[in-house]
Amino acid sequence: CVLGEVLQEGGSVCVCVCVYISLTSDTQVMGPRRKASKLQPVGGSGEAELVLRPSEPKDYINELSHEVLCHIFRYLPMKDIMCMECLSRKLREAVTLYLRVVKVVDLCAGRWWEYMPSGFTDSSFLLLLKKMPDLEQLYGLHPRYLERRRVRGYEAFSIPGVLEALQACPNLLGVETSHLELVEAIWNYMPQVHILGKFRNRNGAFPIPAENKLTIPITAKIQTLHLVGVNVPEIPCVSMLRHLYLKWVRLTKPQPFKDFLCVSLRTFVMRNCAGPTNSLKYVPLVTGLASARNLEQLELVRVPFLGGLIQHVVEDSWRSGGFRNLHTIVFGACKNALEVDLGYLIITAARRLHELRIQPSLTKDGVFSALKMAELEFPQFETLHLGYVDEFLLQCKMSHSELVKYGLADVIENPGIITDIGIRVVNEVFTNIKYLLIYNCPHLHNPHQWITDQSRWGRLVDLTLVRCHAIKLESFSQFIELLPSLEFICLDQMFREPPKGCARVGLSAGTGIGVSSALVSNQNSNNDNDNNNNHNHHHHHHHHHHNNEANLPPAPPPVVVNNININNNNNNNNQRQQQQHNGNTVHLHLPPGPSGLVQQCRSAGVPVPKPPLVISDSDSEEEEGLVSRLMPASCLQQPASCTEGVSTTQNTPSCKGKTPLRRSNNVAVSVAASVDQTKAQVLESSCEKSCQVTSEQIKADMKAAVENSKRTSNKGVTTEAGETSTRPGAEGGPVRSTGSAGAAARTGVRPVTGSVSRVGPGVATSSLGPRDASRRPALLVGQGERQPVPAGSTSAAGSVSQQGQARDEDFVPRRPLTRSCTRMSSVSLIPETDLSRARPRVTVRRKRMADKSTSTSDPVTEDDHIQILSLKSKNLVGITLTNCGITDLVLKDCPKMMFIHATRCRVLKQLRVESAPIVNRFDYAQCKKLDMEQVLDQILRMPAERNRIIYMRPMHQIDSVALERQLFQGPYPYHIAIVHEFSNPPNIRNKVRIRSWMDTIANISQELIKYEFFPEATRTEEDLKKYPTYPWGRDIYTLEGLVDGAPYSMITDFPWLRTLRAADPNSYARYDFEDDESTTIYAPRRKGQLSADICMETIGEEISERRQSKRGVFQRVVVLFLHHCDTPGEPVDDDYI
Repeated sequence: CVLGEVLQEGGSVCVCVCVYISLTSDTQVMGPRRKASKLQPVGGSGEAELVLRPSEPKDYINELSHEVLCHIFRYLPMKDIMCMECLSRKLREAVTLYLRVVKVVDLCAGRWWEYMPSGFTDSSFLLLLKKMPDLEQLYGLHPRYLERRRVRGYEAFSIPGVLEALQACPNLLGVETSHLELVEAIWNYMPQVHILGKFRNRNGAFPIPAENKLTIPITAKIQTLHLVGVNVPEIPCVSMLRHLYLKWVRLTKPQPFKDFLCVSLRTFVMRNCAGPTNSLKYVPLVTGLASARNLEQLELVRVPFLGGLIQHVVEDSWRSGGFRNLHTIVFGACKNALEVDLGYLIITAARRLHELRIQPSLTKDGVFSALKMAELEFPQFETLHLGYVDEFLLQCKMSHSELVKYGLADVIENPGIITDIGIRVVNEVFTNIKYLLIYNCPHLHNPHQWITDQSRWGRLVDLTLVRCHAIKLESFSQFIELLPSLEFICLDQMFREPPKGCARVGLSAGTGIGVSSALVSNQNSNNDNDNNNNHNHHHHHHHHHHNNEANLPPAPPPVVVNNININNNNNNNNQRQQQQHNGNTVHLHLPPGPSGLVQQCRSAGVPVPKPPLVISDSDSEEEEGLVSRLMPASCLQQPASCTEGVSTTQNTPSCKGKTPLRRSNNVAVSVAASVDQTKAQVLESSCEKSCQVTSEQIKADMKAAVENSKRTSNKGVTTEAGETSTRPGAEGGPVRSTGSAGAAARTGVRPVTGSVSRVGPGVATSSLGPRDASRRPALLVGQGERQPVPAGSTSAAGSVSQQGQARDEDFVPRRPLTRSCTRMSSVSLIPETDLSRARPRVTVRRKRMADKSTSTSDPVTEDDHIQILSLKSKNLVGITLTNCGITDLVLKDCPKMMFIHATRCRVLKQLRVESAPIVNRFDYAQCKKLDMEQVLDQILRMPAERNRIIYMRPMHQIDSVALERQLFQGPYPYHIAIVHEFSNPPNIRNKVRIRSWMDTIANISQELIKYEFFPEATRTEEDLKKYPTYPWGRDIYTLEGLVDGAPYSMITDFPWLRTLRAADPNSYARYDFEDDESTTIYAPRRKGQLSADICMETIGEEISERRQSKRGVFQRVVVLFLHHCDTPGEPVDDDYI
């Protein structure tokens, strides 16, 4: 139809598009004039087509009125309007008319992040603005480069030239720019002009470049000022300013805030700025912020304001509205910030507050306990970030001293010390919390204890945990199951695998706060503990080694050693009360064995005295620096083990995760001990003399231990009570174990994790998951001629020594069980019952092996420690794992789960899907040990209720032939595509595009099966037997090509795809998007194949062919997308993961 007819129907936008496409097809700014007859044909809508051929004399464009053309120009970018000027006289007149009346111009066409068109000079820019006498607002004045001053005889684009052009517009009200020197010139020479939008300089960097300078005048008419990497003398009183964002800003005056007063301020962000080091100079800053009554967002990162200052300012200003409207409070690395500063802000802003980020030094129980006592309501609160560390500090490669050299405040952050009790209170204070992020809080252990009747976390939707290394996997799984609204889990650097060989040299596994056994004789490393994971016990005197260690009953663990609670499970007060009221308990007081466990050796039937029970003091704050204080045995108070029937186990008491006080005067002697032993213990009873360990002593002890082990005989039985060898560092004492977790479950005993410890290469027990239990037995491995300990025994304090025959087996396990295994060991604290006594004891002896490792770099052959994350959640949508140490992911019951992302999980191997019907996106990137066959089999065996895409970036070569055989030959009722992508650095265009069209392929098949009675394919046992060889009953073909220069290949049996890919574009074809899809595997939008219905028109012939040959189709499809950029074994850095 003719354009006139379209206009009569009011289709001005349609005309705009037609004219725009036809006129801008080949034009340049100020380019040569082209005749209208040279225009290329264009496709219009459906039937409407405008075709101008060279032979046609009629020029429809020039027949349009100026008004219509000006109307069209409103939809075009300024660059294209300028191009129009060169095409014809009529268009030039229309452009002139349009510019004469235009009031708002955007030189970047709404793309504020881009630069304005290049090619301007001072004279051409002046010429353009002179044509716009009514111009009021000029947006997008973002020149890529401006000269500072004019150069005679040289046409350039300079700051004086831009100012002259702007002054040629008499009605100019405002300009949007991002150029530091230009904005300062406008403030100086055109003070009446507003700075529009958000001023954000584009050349920010750290260290702060010396050439980036800006002086802010008091008269500046600006609402939003974002400065990054700029030198600023001071922040004055700017009455209009609403949003001030300072990042890497150097404040050069000694008193940069003395005139600070921005009463309209709504946002104040100050991050990592190089300001005054004297904290008193920040007083006017805080008082100025209090006077901004509408302040909504306050972010202070590395601002060394005076401690307690905010508290006093809040006290003075809250009645007049100071800080009352805050909805976001962020404290990060503020050196002197106190709990009262943060608390007063939170209390003042309680009504509006909805986001809070707290630095590690303020992430502590006391803050939330105090808020709880304030009894406030936070009706809008949603987001809490504990242990907040600014991303610049996390990503920065510079050392602390370098940061200080460049002017940043001298701050060193320690991890947050909040405990499980504090997190429990968090939800009692912020009942509506939706988003919780916890970073580097090493004192959190048992998330399932965060849930109580008062804190149910009923609205928590998103949970992110980063570097909380002490959190227990089993407890975390329980916690997830108890959260009713949780949708997203993000775990980063969590549940990391214990380092290989650490236990062999006495290092605390991977916590970074361990002490080598070369320095400390005997160590009980226990990851359940709060800060110091090392409990060291040493005795100056040596006892004779038992001749028959095989029949020793296992020993109960002590409670209080060296001010540190060994069995610290953050027990609550109920457990303590139960222990106080339990009268049927037995206490043993014997010298502890080498690994800190009291070795129990007394004859059957000997009565034991019952000293008073010591209750841990919860107020002790001694948490660090206690590693070297070694306590004598007589100071140990053995706690009562409490029983409720057979099925419950109470741990030893500890309060609030803090270390109990020492008790110095409890001297208890075993009745059956010899007189010499008694004297030795009495001599040792002074607790306060901490035993210093010397290297000579360690060597002597090791020598004695070796001699002892040589003399050890298996025949005789020694009944001397209390005589055990204290071989420091070299050999561990007996440790009891319940074997695998399954063994404990059979006897009705609830396993208590984490109370077995290990010294050097000493004794350890392992609790293995069900999969591992079948693969290798849970062995108790000692060193040398070691006493075997009954695996599976549930004996505890008060059990009698059993003289049953222990069967010795010379057995070398597949791997030495290091402390990495013992961390999650199941150790029962239940007194031995008839049930457990009746079971036979299986003992295993390990051959003598030379094991004198002194370095963690010694080669150690160990399997990965099994860590299983099992998920059961009714609302969980997705989980993201990054650098996590889990080996198995189990989806138990996740009806709404849709995606799994795992990146750089080094030991992640297997996936088990029990019930997760709609999960459809799996991303496994750079997971070195992933068992691809097992994972793919699990995914493809899920009921075919969804189309699924699996993205993998393997770090080793893939046997593609075997992979094809596994997928295409298997019993999987899907059409399958295997895509090999070789782009490096990784290009995700193919992956993103596949997601858009794989559903269309499946939808066509579903439509045919449901409504066209098309045969549905099956993969039953009969089908598998019927097609034993390639192509296994499938129509397999390969598509290959290049995307952005990198090859890809796709092996698939997708129906319809080849026909759709080869078809010509239809009338719905669209080319109006930037991303050029033409090089991707299949570009449906470029073909106009926008829905299954449209596609079915194209593939009619293929449909009838398949119907005649009675070849069925599957309703669902699976795409395996393999990115091979990491196959050499070196992970490629990638922004997308």
